[in-house]
Amino acid sequence: MENLLPILSVTEAKKSILRRRGWDEWPLPASIQRRLTELFGRPITPEEAVAEIIADVRQRGDEALHAWAQKVDGVALPYLEVPEEAFETAYDTVSDEVVSALEEAAERIRAFHLQQPINGWTEFGSKGTLGQIVRPLQRVGVYAPGGTAPLPSTILMTAIPAGTAGVEHVVVITPPQKPDGAVSPLMLIAADLAGVEAVYVSGGAQAIAALAYGTDSIPRVDKIVGPGNLFVTLAKRQLFGIVGIEGLLGPTETVVIADGQANPIYAAADLLAQAEHDILATAILLTPDRTLAEAVQQQVTEQLTTLSRAETIRQSLTRQGGIVLTSDLNEAVALANDFAPEHLCLLTTDPWPLINQVQNAGGIFVGENSFEVLGDYVAGPSHSMPTGGSARFASPVNLQDFVKIISLVGLNQEGMEEIGAAARTIAAAEGLTAHAAAVAKRIGKRRLSGHGFQILGGEV
Repeated sequence: MENLLPILSVTEAKKSILRRRGWDEWPLPASIQRRLTELFGRPITPEEAVAEIIADVRQRGDEALHAWAQKVDGVALPYLEVPEEAFETAYDTVSDEVVSALEEAAERIRAFHLQQPINGWTEFGSKGTLGQIVRPLQRVGVYAPGGTAPLPSTILMTAIPAGTAGVEHVVVITPPQKPDGAVSPLMLIAADLAGVEAVYVSGGAQAIAALAYGTDSIPRVDKIVGPGNLFVTLAKRQLFGIVGIEGLLGPTETVVIADGQANPIYAAADLLAQAEHDILATAILLTPDRTLAEAVQQQVTEQLTTLSRAETIRQSLTRQGGIVLTSDLNEAVALANDFAPEHLCLLTTDPWPLINQVQNAGGIFVGENSFEVLGDYVAGPSHSMPTGGSARFASPVNLQDFVKIISLVGLNQEGMEEIGAAARTIAAAEGLTAHAAAVAKRIGKRRLSGHGFQILGGEV
């Protein structure tokens, strides 16, 4: 019987599955490298491929999108913007049960994000006014993976927070499906429930470039959100600054912390669920109990035989999956903090005391009834969470991603003079004499009318 999840010591794990790597450090799967060589006619790195695609879309717009769809996806796009009639017929092709489940998820996601405060404030005082103005972004583009497996949940998890924040124009872009290049009815229903303005058909780096620069058919957006594969993530990184990016949401990752009382069937199922996403996904179990480790190892092998995406799971677990034996649960949490996983699942007898120790995680899933799959779909928080260790400094998609803060300064003469001297002193220390002069010309002045000022001892 094959053991897809090796049992490692902490020392071994730190040198392998728990060691964070940069994008350029991961060995590229041979299948992806072969595909790149086929597409570009020469050996090329993913970064170079993405840069070439972006440049082409920027130059040729819609024409490039059609060409790359044919070249990469093997489909001739029937359109770039999904027509209205496709939304109308989508409900006829999807069961009422599925529609009801999507509606429930949408309601819970909207209710959760309505609790997030994004209020501005203004403080009026005798010396003037200070504050901050909160304005929603005007245009947001959601990238929703869906070429091989439609993910309507991603649309709900990103477009609904955007709309809740007050974004006026929310659009979705999603890869074409084979063989006809259409969009899954599931995606269209999710877009409808989320209040999306339009759905466009394009995938990969070319889709991100289209949203960033705009084409004849696809409007330029202010910010792009949503997870994607390696090429989507690299495109977002290369285009950051041209367009806003909520984060580099790479392949999914889950760390499960479990004690000896955990159910190995559940632990294995949770690891398999994440490995199913992508051959680059990460699924790791941290436990101080060897008996549980061996039971989970066995369960992974047994459960794999019943799963439709077994080959993807096998590659994922072989590349970066594993079980780490820790000295105790405290060490397990410390390792998780260092790793800063997207998902941290606590399958322990009493998980709540461990939460105070957690510093870095996109989301914490507490106990066997709060498993991560619920967070993928209907729990409420967005499932677009920081990956690649960025949970050390980043957050899941939330309302703050869809607003901007404008500082407000409205001091009167007294307020200006109270702080002006300090501003002039700092400006002079920095050698910025024009800054200092801008302060000096105002200190001591009193407005007489709309046309002049009077200085103590003279006029200007």
